Amino acid sequence: MNSTTFNGTPGTPRVSTRREFLSFVAATTGVAMAAAEAPAALGGGQESHGLVDVNVNLGRWPLRRLPCDEPGRLVAKLRSRGVTQAWAGSFDAVLHKDLGAVNARLADDCQRHGRGLLLPFGSINPKSPGWEMDFERCVEVHHLRGIRLHPNYHGYRLDDPAFARLLKLAAEHRVIVQLALLMEDERMMHPRLRVAPVDPAPLAALAGQITGLRLMLINALGALRGEPLRDLITAKGICVEISMLEGVGGIGGLLNQVRAERILFGSHAPLFYFEAAELKLRESFLTPGQTRAICRGNANRLLA
Repeated sequence: MNSTTFNGTPGTPRVSTRREFLSFVAATTGVAMAAAEAPAALGGGQESHGLVDVNVNLGRWPLRRLPCDEPGRLVAKLRSRGVTQAWAGSFDAVLHKDLGAVNARLADDCQRHGRGLLLPFGSINPKSPGWEMDFERCVEVHHLRGIRLHPNYHGYRLDDPAFARLLKLAAEHRVIVQLALLMEDERMMHPRLRVAPVDPAPLAALAGQITGLRLMLINALGALRGEPLRDLITAKGICVEISMLEGVGGIGGLLNQVRAERILFGSHAPLFYFEAAELKLRESFLTPGQTRAICRGNANRLLA
């Protein structure tokens, strides 16, 4: 079975068949183990040296049951893979109208089941009446460090003035903003619930105008690549996580476009298999410094 040519970092072998691909992955096992075992090798406290997954979800995806779609099982899975902190949104935020109730359940579930691992990221819809109160409750009542936005499901574009007001409010309160460009591959969507990816183009002009904005694109690398990706991340200081990054040696290819300090580890579990994100680390030739930055350093810096 033929596969695409691997165009990762310079000097990387060409992979043209499935057998060659498997041989290549086997050859990089040492790099894989270094990435997977980095927390133990570095020592120190878990909070500073563990693997941070910036993109997990609690609740049940409305269209099908998933492995680990119960909080306790998801936490057990993440801990078994060396994750010491996971930034968690809620699947309910995609379609439920009462986001205040969604955020309250999310905060409660993270406290009851997370045991220090789950960090809740509430959801805000800036086109919903009273969204400012939802934001205030996230900050003042639930003490959330970040919010997660779903513009394509909530019905607004990124050039909407309400979106700009939300970003400014988040920057004033030093709240991290995660912007989901999509939730699943369009080919997997139910025919009655087909949602186009968010168009990120307006961010290029908007992000540079808001002082102190900490903005991360999640589920983005399936729809955003090449020059538009490079312009957003490099010029505007926007971060991105790797859950939807495709291709052999994908992180190496991404590092040819953007700096390591703008890339974070995200799995999009449980909608995606956690092991798929791990494999992205294992198949890419990363320096120890790049591994530390992607696995935890960049996330810790955003939270600081």
